Amino acid sequence: MTTVAISGLPVATIINAADIVPFVQAGTTKSISKTLLFTSPAMVTPALGTVASGNISACTSTSMVMVTPVIGAATGTSLAATGAVTSSGTAGVGYATGAGGAVTQITSRTTGVTLNRTSGAITMFSAAGSTTAATFTVTNSTVAATDVIILNQKSGTDLYDLMITAVAAGSFNLTFRTTGGTTTETPVFNFAVIKAVAA
Repeated sequence: MTTVAISGLPVATIINAADIVPFVQAGTTKSISKTLLFTSPAMVTPALGTVASGNISACTSTSMVMVTPVIGAATGTSLAATGAVTSSGTAGVGYATGAGGAVTQITSRTTGVTLNRTSGAITMFSAAGSTTAATFTVTNSTVAATDVIILNQKSGTDLYDLMITAVAAGSFNLTFRTTGGTTTETPVFNFAVIKAVAA
C-alpha cells in the first residue's frame, strides 16, 4: 500500500454518521465512527466560579433569580454634588445630633465665649437689658471667613435686636441690644453656621 501524507489526502466537505476517522489511542492507531466520536464523551456543566473582573455580555438564562440588593445606611463623612440637594420630607435638611453645643457667658455681657460647633445655643450673662448695642466674640474653630452665621433669639422676656457684625476664620462677633426692655435675665440665642465660599 502506498503511503500518503495526510496533507495529500482529498478534502472532505461533510462527514457522515458511518464515516471512519483514524486516531491514536495508547500508541495504537485505531478508527472511530463519527457517531461514536460525538456521542461517547460525557459532557458536564462547567463550574464557572465567581466573576472577579471583566465583562459578561450576550448571556441568556431561564432560571436566573434576581434579588433586591441590600444597600444599608449611608455613613460617609462628606457629600459633594453639582446639582441641588433637596428634601421633600417634613424633617427638612439640617444638622443632626452631635453637630451642636451650648455655652454660657460669664463675667459680663461683653465677655467672649468659645463653642467649636456648627450650631448651638449661647446663654447670656445675667444682667439688665439695654437699648445700647454691645458686642462679644464667639470663638468657633468651624467658622471660615466666608461663612454665613444665622442667629435668632430662643428665649428671654425682652426682645433683642441681634446682628453678626464680623466673621473671621475661627470666630464671629455678635452684637445685641433690646428693643426697649430692661429686664435682668439670661436670654438664650441660637446660631447656625452655613458653609459658604466667595468663588
